[in-house]
Amino acid sequence: MKAACFILLMVGLGGLGRAADWPMFHGAPGLTGVAEGKLPAKMGPIWSFKTGGPVKSSPAVAANRVFVGSDDANVYALNLADGHKIWEFKTGGGVESAPLAIEGRVFAGSDDGSLYALDAASGKLLWKYETGDKIPGAPNYIRLDGSTRILVGSYDFKLHCIDAVTGKAVWTYETGNYINGAPAVADGETAFGGCDGLLHVIGLRDGKPIKEIEAGAYIAGSVALIGGRAYFGQYENTFLCIDLKLGTNAWKFHDRSFPYFSTPAVTADRVVFGGQDKLLHCLRRESGEPLWAFPTRGKVDSSPAVCGDQVVVGSHDGRLYVVSLAEGKEAWRFDLGQPIESSPAVAEGKIVIGCNDGSVYAFGAEKTP
Repeated sequence: MKAACFILLMVGLGGLGRAADWPMFHGAPGLTGVAEGKLPAKMGPIWSFKTGGPVKSSPAVAANRVFVGSDDANVYALNLADGHKIWEFKTGGGVESAPLAIEGRVFAGSDDGSLYALDAASGKLLWKYETGDKIPGAPNYIRLDGSTRILVGSYDFKLHCIDAVTGKAVWTYETGNYINGAPAVADGETAFGGCDGLLHVIGLRDGKPIKEIEAGAYIAGSVALIGGRAYFGQYENTFLCIDLKLGTNAWKFHDRSFPYFSTPAVTADRVVFGGQDKLLHCLRRESGEPLWAFPTRGKVDSSPAVCGDQVVVGSHDGRLYVVSLAEGKEAWRFDLGQPIESSPAVAEGKIVIGCNDGSVYAFGAEKTP
């Protein structure tokens, strides 16, 4: 990754960034979904926090705090250790967007069409940036010329680049339809899809298009970006690996006639993603060869996280699963009772995830009786 697009590893709440944190959707700007460290051998619930609506937002974890949105229109800051509420901030609509926590600020989109910048310590509003429609996808960020900029897509068909300090627009890029997911960032570029059925590759400095690549159907989730390739699923039941330099398919995977909403986790040699076929799929990264498929009892729209040799994912069957990366065998599960659309955050040996029952749950080392 070029120097213009690196992850800030700053210490303390003012910096909100440590190597073991999960400060944004799918962990890091490339959206590859890989966490530091390992999970405990035996896990169990350690706390839950009840909100006023379904929690489809995916949590962010930074400096021992959890930041998450809810359909009750609030953004919450919780203590990672015990789930105690530190603050809440009310927006004008449901918050499905996963927060981004960097540099002492928390950024989150709302169904009211606005991106909010909040002080991470107090929840105080710093600025509000209005788009033309709702923001279901998570914001991302870049570091360029000594300043931080926020990238976020909207149902107004546009990708917005915003100065993180002032909340002023730097540039906007217009597509042909809704933008559903988060933009991925790597190597001076951002890549994202939407309901226009195109993979858009944009220059970060000026927002000018580099490539538009046909995806064959609309892209409901986000793209994982690494090694000059983009990995993503689409609505017409195909998962794609695109060579960004050539602008062509490196490979594609089609199993059964079910769409993919899940954003993949990408390791050194594997790609793991959920499907509405009720399966968690694992493919060989280089070729797309199927390695295993783990069955659940519901759609898997949740985006998996890889931690060490394990994969964490939620399902519409109401269960949180931990399975082995090597073989796809179940290691542990916990039944929350309601569908899980949220994607897990994995940090400090803990798993944090939202549920449609309106609660945020944290899991960690099982306590000795």
